[in-house]
Amino acid sequence: MWHVRSEIAAAIFLVLDFDGRCRFDSEASNGSSSHVIMQHAEVSSSKDVIVPYAHLLPRLHLSQDQRRRTLLYFRGAKHRHRGGLIREKLWELLADEPDVIMEEGSPDATGLEQSTRGMRRSDFCLHPAGDTSASCRLFDAIVSLCIPVIVSDSIELPFEGTLDYSDFSVFVSARDALRAGWLVNLLRGVSEEEKDRLRRNMARVQPMFEYDNGDGNGGGIGPVPSDGAVNHIWKKVHEKLPMIREALTREKRTTTPEGAAALRRQCQCT
Repeated sequence: MWHVRSEIAAAIFLVLDFDGRCRFDSEASNGSSSHVIMQHAEVSSSKDVIVPYAHLLPRLHLSQDQRRRTLLYFRGAKHRHRGGLIREKLWELLADEPDVIMEEGSPDATGLEQSTRGMRRSDFCLHPAGDTSASCRLFDAIVSLCIPVIVSDSIELPFEGTLDYSDFSVFVSARDALRAGWLVNLLRGVSEEEKDRLRRNMARVQPMFEYDNGDGNGGGIGPVPSDGAVNHIWKKVHEKLPMIREALTREKRTTTPEGAAALRRQCQCT
């Protein structure tokens, strides 16, 4: 399939994040297997577009919001790999804190019901890295009006540039989050007025993470909302095109006519 990879490499990819650019591939050699790191060089932050996960929880409108009694909530797997190792350390620091709920669970029907209840009753929802920096948990928090607490030094988020996540989220470096007592003290110091402001801002951007159209029942009937995820993805694709065209123009200066023609045939971006 290498020829397929080379043919589509110039396309604009819609990706959830840029984690995992390398993977291990097994190649047989003389009857034995060896692990080879394979670079996914065709994925590029300059040409590709980060899109939001589809949220799993139902949307909570600001008018439906009720009093929240829990400071911080997290539900998910405790043990992760790579960058997700910080999650285990956070768990140890936060599990016994009052007004903090750390639950292990999976996204089955029961888990989704518990997550809905937990997020809607909590002021803040913890978003540490797992196997990758991003997950649908962040977008579940947004549609639940639970202020995201993003613990990451390198997370990539959809629609940045159009959207300032600091208007409705709390960003914390991994180093600070792992200081005993630091995170809960920070969150307890946030005033009710500030929390209300963050939730109002969150309510305004909720439609940007909705993929549904028509009647909202998943039938795919009806026009795509102008402020929904699909249109915002197309806007980001449109923003990438001038840079891509510029790169193609420069490429034509440095290749043979035959190579330039091949490049134009292969590029699906424009």
